[in-house]
Amino acid sequence: MGLQQRVMEQLKLAMKAKDSVALESLRAIKSALLVASTSGGSEVTEDDEVKIVQKLVKQRKDSAAIFIEQGRQDLADPELAQVAVIEQFLPEQLTEEEVEKVVVQTIDSIGASGMKDMGKVMGIVSKELAGQADGKLISTIVKKKLA
Repeated sequence: MGLQQRVMEQLKLAMKAKDSVALESLRAIKSALLVASTSGGSEVTEDDEVKIVQKLVKQRKDSAAIFIEQGRQDLADPELAQVAVIEQFLPEQLTEEEVEKVVVQTIDSIGASGMKDMGKVMGIVSKELAGQADGKLISTIVKKKLA
């Protein structure tokens, strides 16, 4: 079952349950997928769908972080609740140790020897772990290993 069908099924369930957080989150996914499919002209692939969902999660996490920074937990909580709903549609995320293992293997395979090679390492690892790990986590681990 494709992502759009799964979203529609969950949307129906959320409507029946009158779950406003889930409804808002699912409608955001549906809207983003619709925009992507109508604006690009070409078919939206599974990779594109994962990127769209990741972008929605990142937007909400960033918003929540800003709200928390400003002392507005009342605004951050709904954003974090939406993150929990949206993350259900992402592939299972790798642990920090698993990401670190891939980063070390990549550094060894290309012979990276310092921060000047960070771009190369990030490109390869990001492509390999697309949808399975947060870019910020990958970046942190790469910096730590190359420093």
